[in-house]
Amino acid sequence: MRAPRTASLLALTTATLLAATGVAAAHGTRWQQTGHTTAENRISGEGLTTLRLPGHAPEIVYRNGATIPQPLKDEGWGHVGDPDSLHGYVFDVYQDTRTPTPVTKMYLVTKPDGTTTEFVHPLQPDEPAVNANAQVAATPDGQWLVSGPLGEIDRLYVSPTPFLNPRGPKVAGDLPVAARIHLDHHIRSAQGCDFVGATRLICATSDPYNDLYPTNLQLLQIDLARPLTGHDVTARVHEIGQVPLVSTCTGTFTPEGVDYDDGVLRVEVVPPSPCNTVTDVYSFERR
Repeated sequence: MRAPRTASLLALTTATLLAATGVAAAHGTRWQQTGHTTAENRISGEGLTTLRLPGHAPEIVYRNGATIPQPLKDEGWGHVGDPDSLHGYVFDVYQDTRTPTPVTKMYLVTKPDGTTTEFVHPLQPDEPAVNANAQVAATPDGQWLVSGPLGEIDRLYVSPTPFLNPRGPKVAGDLPVAARIHLDHHIRSAQGCDFVGATRLICATSDPYNDLYPTNLQLLQIDLARPLTGHDVTARVHEIGQVPLVSTCTGTFTPEGVDYDDGVLRVEVVPPSPCNTVTDVYSFERR
């Protein structure tokens, strides 16, 4: 999901330092950069997740507009956000691009056998219509999906995971909101999120400003007051630091997907044009 933003020389210098030394988080947690790779932008640039299927090696699955199946485009689902995967299931989030003020958003669940089911959710009064489905993250126990819109928000939305949660739907239909995560600090333009523990999310934003946090284009740590149970919960938000902004090109960077798997946190950053023929994927581990 793209919005215009420009990185300053100071941001570039800071990001280079962070890339070299790691990103220090609040409360003593430290994420140290351990790797960097790239993915072709014909398949990447909107999100990523690690898919683990029985009998197969782990596979990083990327998403962008070109990966949207044509039948879904024909239905009007013209934008896909940052996905997540657990127990061989893939959870994708889609936005209706047919009208300027959509009234629904869609979750596509792909089972381990490759079959897919659409869950179309009518937006509730407190769910923003524009950019309503930017990212989704599954709790480590597989019982809940946490999703959120792109704009400036003070909450995330919790739904029972289809097929995995007894309260979740088993056939196509609505995926209802079961609860909300109320944030103690606003966040803006969270492009990707993933759980790194039962009560902790890491999110990457494309927030171009520094009015909410000391830097722009932040990595944020969201600590829930308790594990999700289907009831509303509060959460504290801390800035970890700025995403890496390293490129031979100058201009607009766009942080996108976040993935956490087997101790490795991956953050996807689209570099400025004309370097945006690839997407940078930075890997971090806790130290």
